[in-house]
Amino acid sequence: QVQLVESGGGLVQPGGSLRLSCAASGIPFSMYDMNWYRQAPGKQRELVATITTGGTINYLDSVKGRFTISRDNAKNTVSLQMNSLKPEDTAVYRCNARRRWVDSWGQGTQVTVSS
Repeated sequence: QVQLVESGGGLVQPGGSLRLSCAASGIPFSMYDMNWYRQAPGKQRELVATITTGGTINYLDSVKGRFTISRDNAKNTVSLQMNSLKPEDTAVYRCNARRRWVDSWGQGTQVTVSS
């Protein structure tokens, strides 16, 4: 059974920080590209950050310089450090594991940035 479980969401003030984590099980984690997506109400889903099996990292332009994605293959986890948060970062954030046609998702964790 495949499981991706996110944690670390919450309510923060603009300029604050959160660290999201995703714990994976049921997959050969090191063989999967890992992604963080987000979706706000009424908005399309956005790919926020990617870290591939080879360690290549890409970010959504609007989060560059503020967010950092990392993975720990020994612990089967991927994290997203979010700094200098803005109200427009408010969304449900979901962890995604992808390999070829295989696509697995976590349930999501709410991030709310509000003063």
